[in-house]
Amino acid sequence: MPSIISITTEDVRFPTSLELDGSDAVNVDPDYSAAYVVIRTDASDEGHGLVFSCGRGNDIITYAIDAYSRLLLGRDIDELIYDLGNASKRLIHDSQLRWLGPEKGVTQMAAGALVSALWDIRARRENKPLWLLLSEMPAEEIVDVVDFTHIRDALNPQQALDILRAGEEGKAARIASLMTDGYPAYTTSPGWLGYSDEKLVRLSKEAVADGFSMIKLKVGGDINDDRRRMAIAREAVGNLPIAIDANQRWEVSEAIDWIKQLAEYDPYWIEEPTSTDDILGHADIRRGVWPVRVATGEAVASRIVFKQLMQAGAIDVLQLDSTRVGGVNENIANLLLAARFDVPVCPHAGGVGLCELVQHFSFFDYAAITGTQEGRMIEYVDHLHEHFAEPVRILNGRYTAPRRPGTSAEMLSASRTTWEFPTGAGWLEVGDRAAVTGASLVPAGGVR
Repeated sequence: MPSIISITTEDVRFPTSLELDGSDAVNVDPDYSAAYVVIRTDASDEGHGLVFSCGRGNDIITYAIDAYSRLLLGRDIDELIYDLGNASKRLIHDSQLRWLGPEKGVTQMAAGALVSALWDIRARRENKPLWLLLSEMPAEEIVDVVDFTHIRDALNPQQALDILRAGEEGKAARIASLMTDGYPAYTTSPGWLGYSDEKLVRLSKEAVADGFSMIKLKVGGDINDDRRRMAIAREAVGNLPIAIDANQRWEVSEAIDWIKQLAEYDPYWIEEPTSTDDILGHADIRRGVWPVRVATGEAVASRIVFKQLMQAGAIDVLQLDSTRVGGVNENIANLLLAARFDVPVCPHAGGVGLCELVQHFSFFDYAAITGTQEGRMIEYVDHLHEHFAEPVRILNGRYTAPRRPGTSAEMLSASRTTWEFPTGAGWLEVGDRAAVTGASLVPAGGVR
């Protein structure tokens, strides 16, 4: 009986704040980080998972993963990976730990990291990338991994099964097309709020030349700056769609007014115009800014909130995030909910490892659920891919199909060692450089 013998966590952080990569109106100095976990068994299985954060607090997530890991140590790995629905419930519905959520925030993300690491083991066992494993699994088994708690009024098991069975027609051809043609991408790389106008123009023109479907700009700092940057970007890219992202910065009425002042530049969507918990606020904004679409999801806590956003007609685009919710299982539920409400999924991928992870969900969605790529694309940012065993590959503005078995979460051991916070060699070098230049790595008011 092969069993889990160790679960180890690492606090891995990268000093992206030094160049303001990832900066927006709310996250002004992000250090892209991963709360990283590896599950090992006495049968030489190894499963990798991670949760993305922006620096401070990454250690809190690793502590939470450690707390949940005690529920798995010593367990029969076959019982877990061949019954991943119950494996997920063992963690997410734990009678004591769930009190800290329930099903939201750090605890849900921590449990999700472990769930996804179990999927990594399952995919490696079957010698398939996650998207292909999911696409070829029987519809009944996919339904079995979904937790329908609190979403049955919008999606029940029979409805999910009907969606998946309908998706079986033409599936083999779609899998073949994904292998050859990949999946459309858009890029946020030009649009970080801390970038100069010159850098914005250069990267925007590069995005057009590279064949991306859209670029995205961060907004919400200052309306005059936003208008100037939108005008510059529109001139640089011509008719290419430009999305905008406020990262929950605004009040409802403020969002409507701000977006109307940017409407002349034809924004494709407004992302996170207000708090992702404010479902009725999103609905008001959607009515107030049409025909600009409303997109939300990277900080949505659970399938239950996604259900309500769609029931309320509050969003035009669902942006699932690979590590914000309870791992692979809950994102399968989110994909099925989106299909039920006919809302396109354009995943969020701004952060270390998120491009690597989230591509699998869009590939699976196309192959086995919706069968369409219309109005759908995956976010891409050009940061930190070199640290992964199978980095994302973009060709002509499209994600190419992951081929390595697993979830693509595995980060190179040398990178994890170098950038483990705060004692890794990379952080020690950054500290020495800051000492020489007089810069401070510790923002006023707190420690990093």
